[in-house]
Amino acid sequence: MILTAILLPLTMQAVPDPSNMTVPDYSAEVQDRPPRESTIVDAPETSGWLGECLAQLDEDPARAHVQAQIRRDTTSGEERVLANHCLGLASTRLERWEEARAAFTAALQETPAEDRRLRARFGAMAGNAALVTGDLGGALALLDGARDDAAASGAGTMQALIALDRARALVGSGQLEAAEAALAEARNLQPEDAETRLLSATLLRRLDRLPEAQSQIEEAARLAPLDPAIGLEAGVIAILSAREEAARASWQSVIELAPDSDEAATAQRYLDQLGPAPESAPQP
Repeated sequence: MILTAILLPLTMQAVPDPSNMTVPDYSAEVQDRPPRESTIVDAPETSGWLGECLAQLDEDPARAHVQAQIRRDTTSGEERVLANHCLGLASTRLERWEEARAAFTAALQETPAEDRRLRARFGAMAGNAALVTGDLGGALALLDGARDDAAASGAGTMQALIALDRARALVGSGQLEAAEAALAEARNLQPEDAETRLLSATLLRRLDRLPEAQSQIEEAARLAPLDPAIGLEAGVIAILSAREEAARASWQSVIELAPDSDEAATAQRYLDQLGPAPESAPQP
């Protein structure tokens, strides 16, 4: 899946030799999360042709793609909506994102206005595909509509996922405060989701709201104590808050928990930049 890490150096403060100490801007991770599983949430019960098409996605997505195209071109009404649904899913498996967006958008447009839950699902998937193509404005338009439909239908879990994707688009557009508001919405809807807490912490840290970032990273650590990305970010927040000992402890824990991970390599690099820990003062 697409995952592009955008690293914007941020000079650290209150650390030994700060001129030599930099950390990446992890708030970009909000923007560059991998495309979500395209089935999104609470997918409808499937049977008949749609069930067969979906069953082929793992084994032969190209075949499912062709069958869905044929079905779409030879049917109308609800059957055409279902065909576009499977076509969009097959396109995402093949990473043909423009086709996926077009299929999900067509399914959205042909879904009755009163079926707002289904419209929310298709709008969210179309918006997610638009994000991957880099069309942030188009993604926001689709996601804003999906958000309204999800709220009207009481689909809370879907609302939370839509809020995360809106945050990605808003970060990409440079609207960081609006992105944090979207993450706050996601936190309210899914307070026990560790990823939401981690992304909130990284964005709040970029906004220099360090006490709030600390609160969110603590929640993330409570929910997923073994996640090395959380330990890495906890150390970054600590060092920016002039808590060097806590930062060292967090980064060392990442190395011990996941020694072969990218996070461990980054944590080691940060420790190397800090240099040896200061010796404790002799006790009288």
